[in-house]
Amino acid sequence: MTQEMGYSISGASIGPAFQRDQMCEQLMDFGTEEQKRQWLPKMVRGECLLAFTVTEPDSGSDLASIRTTAVRDGDDYVINGAKTYISGIADADLFMVACKTDPSAGSRGISIFLVERDLPGLGIGRILRKMGCHASNNGELLFDNVRVPASNLFGPMNGGFKVLVKSLNRDRLMWSIIAHAAATRAFDLTVEFVKNRRAFGQTIFDFQNTQFKLADMKAELDVGQAYIDHCLRTYERKGEVDMGEATVAKLWLPEMEGRVLDQCVQLHGGAGYMHEYPVSRLFTAGRLHRIFAGTAEIMRLQIGRAL
Repeated sequence: MTQEMGYSISGASIGPAFQRDQMCEQLMDFGTEEQKRQWLPKMVRGECLLAFTVTEPDSGSDLASIRTTAVRDGDDYVINGAKTYISGIADADLFMVACKTDPSAGSRGISIFLVERDLPGLGIGRILRKMGCHASNNGELLFDNVRVPASNLFGPMNGGFKVLVKSLNRDRLMWSIIAHAAATRAFDLTVEFVKNRRAFGQTIFDFQNTQFKLADMKAELDVGQAYIDHCLRTYERKGEVDMGEATVAKLWLPEMEGRVLDQCVQLHGGAGYMHEYPVSRLFTAGRLHRIFAGTAEIMRLQIGRAL
C-alpha cells in the first residue's frame, strides 16, 4: 500500500495523512488492554483519528531534548509545553504526546500519554502553510496544565523512547519506500514526456544527454528497489524493522529521490515548473522526505555512531 500510494500522483499530497495508520500498530504493541478496547474499534471504524506529537519548537530529530513535561499530581498527570509541525492536527481526536517525566534522565526520562482533544487546557495553535503535501494539515499544539488520568500513560513510565524508536523505525522505512515510489513515478512521467516533446527536429529523448540522464536515474532506482527488498526481507525474518537498515534507507533513498526529481523537472523544461504538471507537485512534496521522520543529517550521525 505504501509503495502504490507513493507512486500515485495523489501521494504527493496525502503522504503524511496516510502515515497515521501506523498508530493502530502502536496501540497493538504498547497499549493496555483497556486502551485497546477503548480506541482500536473507533480507529478501525474511522471514528477516531490519532496524531503522534513529538516535535517541538526547539527540538526535532533530537528526541531527548523535548521540553514538554508531565508531572504527577494525585491520580493525574499535568502536562505543560508545546508541539509543532504535527500532521493531522486539525482533525485528530486523540494525541499521543511525548513528555519528559524525568527531566534529569535525558532519553530515559520520556513517557507517552494519550490526550483527548477536548480536555481543558489543550489548545490548537496555528495551522501552518506548507510547501507541499496540502491534503494533510499541519500545525501547533499547546498544553496549559492539561490533566490526564494516570491510566492514559501509554507504554512504560520513562520508557517512551522505546515507543518512539519503534515508531520511527517503521516511519523511516515507509518514507523511504514512498520516496522511491515517487521518484519512480516522476521517472516514468519524464520518459513519456521526452519521447513526445520535440526540439531541433527530433524528440528530446533522441538527444544523447537525455538518454544518459535517464540511464543514471534508472540505475539509481533499480539499486534503491533492491535495498528496499533487502529491508523487507529482514522485516519478515525478524518481525520488526531493523534500526540500522531503516536509518540507511532513510538517508539514501530520499536523497536519491531528490536527485531524480531534480533531473525530471529539468528534462521537462519550463513545463516542469508548472503546478499543472505532476512532476512539479512530486518535486515539491519530495523535498519533505529528507526532513520528515529524521533529517538526513541525523541519519548520518546515527550511522556514524554505530560504526
